[in-house]
Amino acid sequence: MRVVLVGSGGRETALAAAIARSPTLEALYVTAPHPGWPALAIVPDEPQEPLALAQAMNADLMVIGPEAPLADGLADRCREAGIAAFGPGRAAAALETSKAFTKEVCAAAGVQTPQALIVDRSDPTQMTAARARCDRGDVVVKADGLAAGKGVIVCRTPEEAHQALDAMDRFGDAARRLVLEDRIEGPEVSVFALCDGTRAMPLPAAHDHKALLDGNRGPNTGGMGAVAPSDRLTESETTSLVEEVHAKVIAELARRGTPFHGVLYGGFMLTKDGPALLEFNVRFGDPECQPLMTLWADDVLPYLHGAAAGQLPAVPPRFANEVAVCVVLASAGYPETSTKGVEIPEPDAQEHVQVFLAGARRDDAGVLRTNGGRVLGVTATANDLTTARERAYAAIEGWRFEGSQLRSDIGAPL
Repeated sequence: MRVVLVGSGGRETALAAAIARSPTLEALYVTAPHPGWPALAIVPDEPQEPLALAQAMNADLMVIGPEAPLADGLADRCREAGIAAFGPGRAAAALETSKAFTKEVCAAAGVQTPQALIVDRSDPTQMTAARARCDRGDVVVKADGLAAGKGVIVCRTPEEAHQALDAMDRFGDAARRLVLEDRIEGPEVSVFALCDGTRAMPLPAAHDHKALLDGNRGPNTGGMGAVAPSDRLTESETTSLVEEVHAKVIAELARRGTPFHGVLYGGFMLTKDGPALLEFNVRFGDPECQPLMTLWADDVLPYLHGAAAGQLPAVPPRFANEVAVCVVLASAGYPETSTKGVEIPEPDAQEHVQVFLAGARRDDAGVLRTNGGRVLGVTATANDLTTARERAYAAIEGWRFEGSQLRSDIGAPL
């Protein structure tokens, strides 16, 4: 199979590693150079527009990693050109690009979510209602659109809520509409399902750590680490959630004529009253993708292509009977800024450990340097969570660079 992979973050280097292991792979094309690609990846001489590259290389499948090209309709253009695309079209991708749309679809599908007020910031009357809601506190203020994982502010007091409402200015068009959702409490878990337009096939649950600092303190980030499978849900509980949430949403989208192809990622909070859906993403999480791809034991391509083409395999993929822990190393200043050009040491490879490069590049002399906020993720596997954590943290010490940031409690007990 000839595959084009879109994106160049830690998620995409993890996907590339899994695709490279496939015995059915004929060629793997990537759209731009990156130091994290497997050796067999074919890099164009100049950065390529994905669809043009796929057409030129007679690709069988395009795997779209990030959310931005999905929101831009890349999967639609692929299908119009006769190329299978792993990722939803623009209309179905609105599950991630619009939190208000997700609320509406879930209501139509019979999926309960926390009560929320949706307002247009250009409407003074609606903003007065938003201020009144903030007066009660215990609210989560969300930008409706994409905000790089940073457009959600959890508020306990009225003062925090009003400050959050004012802070939405910085998200520009993404915050033209706001969702003010009742604050609920509990640990979070990520539940993934492969979808082929009609079926939702569960994958192991994971959980990530979004806050920058230990103890879930500090600003939200794109993710500072992840564990899979999560010990917060059993396998049967995960399957039930997919049946009760993902499958119903997939059916509603199919009814509307906008079938969902790809992976649907539900972020849930495990409250005292049971799991509550917080949001959907329409692609693999980063960094949850890294432990998931590390543990994936079957050929990944029949599943990616099956989801894209509308016919998933009959049975779910096999995963190694292990635990994987990914710890992210971020640059100085992240998440507000990032320090680029800092040299990154490259220790020798270690057993049970994979390193997925993200915001990194090689200079003309071949030296590895920082080139973004989240620079790399060290993923370690073991038969138990404690050993996997120990291996990940022991390995990441060798990759520390000047100003690097990491959390010390990834995978630690709550």
